[in-house]
Amino acid sequence: MMLKPSIDKLLDQVNSKYSLVILASKRAHELEEGAEPTMDDFKSVKAVQHALEEIEGGHVVNHPNPEAKRERIRREKEAARIAAEQEQEKLKQQIEAEQSM
Repeated sequence: MMLKPSIDKLLDQVNSKYSLVILASKRAHELEEGAEPTMDDFKSVKAVQHALEEIEGGHVVNHPNPEAKRERIRREKEAARIAAEQEQEKLKQQIEAEQSM
């Protein structure tokens, strides 16, 4: 049984119980995968409770266009991957240049 945060306070932030469950679940998975928490101090130790506390605090909200959010995240990951590859290639070229001297 969940006592805190109360369902009434959570429903002030999210429009339905179903949306709340989905949002909390997704955020808990993000936190378990290493996402940065949006709060410094939590009253609980479990990821689901952390997610609910973040929702209660207004730090996590439903995105109005989830497809656009997924596309933005995909583009950011791709850009980070390309930047890492370019950095690796630059280092490789520097090593080759130093060895040929």
